[in-house]
Amino acid sequence: MADLKTYDHDVLVIGAGGAGLRAAIEAAAGGVSVGLVCKSLLGKAHTVMAEGGMAAAMGNVDDRDNWKVHFTDTLRGGQYVNNWRMAELHAREAPDRVKELEAWGALFDRTKDGRILQRNFGGHRYPRLAHVGDRTGLEMIRTLQDHGVHQGIDVHMEVTVTTLFKRGDRVVGALGYDRHHGDFHLFRARAVVLATGGIGRAYQITSNSWEYSGDGQALAYQAGASLMDMEFIQFHPTGMVWPPSVKGILVTEGVRGEGGVLLNNKGERFMFNDIPDNYKAQTADTPEEGWRYTQGDKNARRPPELLTRDHVARCIMREVKAGRGSPHGGVFLDIAWIKEKIKNAPEHIRKKLPSMYHQFKQLADIDITAVPMEIGPTTHYVMGGIRVEGDSQMSAVPGLFAAGEAAAGLHGANRLGGNSLSDLLVFGKRAGEYAARFARENAAIAPDSGEVAEKIKTALEPFDRKSGESPYKVQHDLQKMMQELVGIVRKEDEMLHAAEGLKALKARAANVSVTGSREYNPGWHTAIEIQNLITVSEAVILSAVARKESRGGHFREDYQDKKAEFGTFNHLVDQAADGTMELTQKPIPPMTAELKLIVEEMK
Repeated sequence: MADLKTYDHDVLVIGAGGAGLRAAIEAAAGGVSVGLVCKSLLGKAHTVMAEGGMAAAMGNVDDRDNWKVHFTDTLRGGQYVNNWRMAELHAREAPDRVKELEAWGALFDRTKDGRILQRNFGGHRYPRLAHVGDRTGLEMIRTLQDHGVHQGIDVHMEVTVTTLFKRGDRVVGALGYDRHHGDFHLFRARAVVLATGGIGRAYQITSNSWEYSGDGQALAYQAGASLMDMEFIQFHPTGMVWPPSVKGILVTEGVRGEGGVLLNNKGERFMFNDIPDNYKAQTADTPEEGWRYTQGDKNARRPPELLTRDHVARCIMREVKAGRGSPHGGVFLDIAWIKEKIKNAPEHIRKKLPSMYHQFKQLADIDITAVPMEIGPTTHYVMGGIRVEGDSQMSAVPGLFAAGEAAAGLHGANRLGGNSLSDLLVFGKRAGEYAARFARENAAIAPDSGEVAEKIKTALEPFDRKSGESPYKVQHDLQKMMQELVGIVRKEDEMLHAAEGLKALKARAANVSVTGSREYNPGWHTAIEIQNLITVSEAVILSAVARKESRGGHFREDYQDKKAEFGTFNHLVDQAADGTMELTQKPIPPMTAELKLIVEEMK
């Protein structure tokens, strides 16, 4: 333990995306010392890939919008298994969080009278997404970083956290290692906030970057917190499909919000063929009406391309499987067609969607102002995660908080586009606020030195094995299995086959070996991350097998209908006394009379 570096913070925030930065800022404002750990470089957060905007019922484009409409849209999109308290807080507080971001220097697109411009997005009844072209997440990170540097936050870059420490029931710190040199870092803390993002790297095709290996979910699970609703994974309908080197990279929903249409290889707008009953009243009957909606006509209904993401993704897969797909296994997304409607359409597209224009031009040599894009579903977001209390964001482990994609509850069975960025702000703030309060009210306790030494030894075991297999091979096989057997469309026999496969992968992962030193050793990093990927994959499979219905991001080919009884509870995954993973049903508490009345009125 000679190379162990020790740091003391009142609040330790793990993850430096939008939720982590906002939590760190709020905790620092609470008068406590804050440490911020990021797995990569500060600023290279996955938040920058959230391009379309942040949902907040500000009513700047359509004054009929308000928090009640946003609240009910979120519940409807989430198929009513959301944490309704979180949905309420999110809808009420999102406008203030956006205005706060603006006050800190964020530069939003503007209406003609100078207010923050808002655009249409799938599942939202009115134009609700405050945006900066298609670079909204980047602007959020820039603004939070610029504001955060003045708050006295200690930043630990390129450090991966491997363990959370407890004394009694309480979390008291964490162990991590420097990805450059392999030195271990002990963080002693009174409270910990997990803001580590999602689990996309458990799948082969994903919009997620390499950091998204389920670290926070696995850390919380090992520490005794519950995971919730892990079966609900969102496959974003539009990721790049060509060339192979960029397969899965996100194509923002903002393309469809600006008028982009989905076409099969016959040139048909196939989304008109399948509109769910509960959305028919809000969905346009004709292409002309859909176009008017995207241009701000308050009397028009939205185009079917802006239905919820789970539905659009399944419709795309249906076209592909029926032989009506594009040459490389997707469908076509066409924004170039608006030249029929708008003068100087190429200039308009480049202004509204600058990142998308450059992304396709540089990566695929395609000019989206002239020809359609080839797109297909990509693993994008996990609605499930660490179960937290709605107001405080604290998990079942005292002193352990979670926010953003790492936490479950707000989005239910399916997240509406744009709700993620406002989620980061609303619940990042709340997690930081309540973590600071917990730190002020509880004394510091040092982790047990013997346990620290034991966890360091465990992290170094791959170096001691001389004949184990490559961690990359195990990771590849896991990703391939999850993609093929637990993907967009699920069947019981395939998922049970995946459960058996996971047992073999678990044994293989326990025997991987790496060579070389601890410095700049990505093989070693992969060997550690595999354990987290296996943990979250097991939670996904266990929950998905038990949910014998189709709801939101969870679609069962063998149980295609939604069942009322499954809408009354959430699935919880916990570690049993013998170390195995167990699943229970947690009844959804009854909604308050006030909120129940709002839902009925909005229906």
